[in-house]
Amino acid sequence: MTSSGLGIQGPLAPSKSAAGVAHKGLDRAIERCQKYLLDSQYQDGYWWGELEANVAITSEYLMLTHFFDIGDRNRWQQIVEYLKSKQRSDGTWSVYYDGPGNLNITVEAYFAMKLAGVSPDEPYMVRAREFILSQGGLPKVRNFTKIWLALLGQWDWKATPVMPPELMWLPPFFPFNIYEFSSWARATIVPMTIILNKRPVRPVPDYARIDELMPTQAGKPSYTLRDEPGVASWQRLFVGMDGLLRLWDRVPLKPGRGRAFQKAEQWILQHQESNGAWAGIQPPWVYSLLALHCQGYPLDHPVMARGLNAFEEFALEENGTFRTQSCISPVWDTAWVVIALEESGLPPDHPGMVKAGEWLVSKQITTEGDWAVKFPGVVPGGWAFEFENDWYPDIDDAAEVIFALTKVALNDEIKEKTVQLGIDWMLGLQSSNGGWGAFDKDNVRRFITRMPFCDFGEVIDPPSVDVTAHILEILGMRGQRPENSPAVERGLRYIKDEQEYDGAWFGRWGVNYIYGIGAVLPALQAVGEDMSQPYVQRAAGWLKDHQNDDGGWGETCASYDDPSLRGQGPSTASQTAWALLGLISAGEGLSPQARRGVEYLLLTQAGDGSWDEEYFTGTGFPKDFMIKYHMYRIYFPLLALGRYRRIVLGA
Repeated sequence: MTSSGLGIQGPLAPSKSAAGVAHKGLDRAIERCQKYLLDSQYQDGYWWGELEANVAITSEYLMLTHFFDIGDRNRWQQIVEYLKSKQRSDGTWSVYYDGPGNLNITVEAYFAMKLAGVSPDEPYMVRAREFILSQGGLPKVRNFTKIWLALLGQWDWKATPVMPPELMWLPPFFPFNIYEFSSWARATIVPMTIILNKRPVRPVPDYARIDELMPTQAGKPSYTLRDEPGVASWQRLFVGMDGLLRLWDRVPLKPGRGRAFQKAEQWILQHQESNGAWAGIQPPWVYSLLALHCQGYPLDHPVMARGLNAFEEFALEENGTFRTQSCISPVWDTAWVVIALEESGLPPDHPGMVKAGEWLVSKQITTEGDWAVKFPGVVPGGWAFEFENDWYPDIDDAAEVIFALTKVALNDEIKEKTVQLGIDWMLGLQSSNGGWGAFDKDNVRRFITRMPFCDFGEVIDPPSVDVTAHILEILGMRGQRPENSPAVERGLRYIKDEQEYDGAWFGRWGVNYIYGIGAVLPALQAVGEDMSQPYVQRAAGWLKDHQNDDGGWGETCASYDDPSLRGQGPSTASQTAWALLGLISAGEGLSPQARRGVEYLLLTQAGDGSWDEEYFTGTGFPKDFMIKYHMYRIYFPLLALGRYRRIVLGA
């Protein structure tokens, strides 16, 4: 497509004709996407797309059903078909689409398939087994995989980490306590204090054993920790503590141990959501069920029954396959859809917009969650990521919901009250360095990441640039500037301090530097920054320099492992949209690079108004747990095209 194809003359300055009417191709693309979204809106007013992760989530679900002896053979076969569909040609499974084979995920998928009755002689099983053994076999997998293997009799419990339940007695002001962990890690560690000490085992049939994954020279499984050189280090401290705890574990009588179990049990019961889940994500949810089982809860107990039934809300069954999602994102998806629809021209009083706005208002959380343990003076008013997760409202979600509510025609008094309550809650959770984390304030004690237990991903929730940028954007839209708002001034300083050497910003919750820049530049514009400043233009220049030959932008998840890959990868609709949002905010919306990005989106749009996107562009834990939001490929391109059209029209 040429520049004349967009109806723009000269070097993309808005001509009289371009300013008078948008190009038909751009209009049609926007209208098709709007129709796609309006047709997919749920009756209650929300939008909800799949949140795809790696296959370990579904493999562990199958293991759980075996452990509880509630496995359904038909469903297990559907899971096998799903696992086979995601297996790479070399026999492995990966953390993200087109990523390298991952030992932990491959072991869990292999074991799940054997439990479901798949023969180890199948060629795809042989290839998986060869990879596993080439990587050192079972002794080399992460602790959480070893825990699953121990639950099913395939690993020695003695060769797993130590986590005493007495941890529950440590008060929040103590340097080391459960509230120093991130929300997702905390909700996992509490049930683990029961599981790792009760050490339950549900044997598997002989045909399902995975002895063949143990290297012949491995010997008896053991748990050893690697010390660090030097006189003192956190790693050395934890090595010493681990040794002492293992000695304590051999003592037959442990005064107070029973009461510690009860305290953990009560914490778990208190934190179950009304829909039966825990923390809105599968790992804490699964481990909470296992911990309560260890405490004697039968499967027909109401708490257990609700927890098991809740999996159906997270499950997807199609084309002869079955899979479970690690989490669901209706609040997040709905907020972004509303923003994209309004900025692409849908009226604020459109019935679909009003219904969505009313639904978002109804989901505001006005009860205290875990965040209030350390900061009890903050008035609640956030939103969760999921349908139900009152204990863990998400600061990033709150920012986008507030942004969305400003786009919808609702009762002014109700809207203003809702918005202000949400803003006050977010301001109360600003961290000391000026940034915002996802769930907690000042959750930054990195020494706990050196615990031997913590090898499964992020275990703290420090501030991130992208969350901070989203909050600054909404504060800026509300008229707050660095000169009249200490919160904005501190947040802006944090963002400036976090800029990378080459002008980019790291993306904590989206892949990666493209996401970071795409979040920061609109925020800078919203708070009134002079967008001609060198540091801003360096970021815009970074985007220009990393545009692909096809006009789009893409970045592989591997950039988290290898920073030299920053900004490199096949073009995707969502990442192209983020780059366009950044360029438009930096005053480069009429640049040749922006025009080529728009052309890429127009050329790759599907007939139904959506875009195809195989690649994962979201993150849970960078490197260890990546996410594909199935609606990112729809609402972010629509938002970018909508803002671009405003530039073309001069509006």
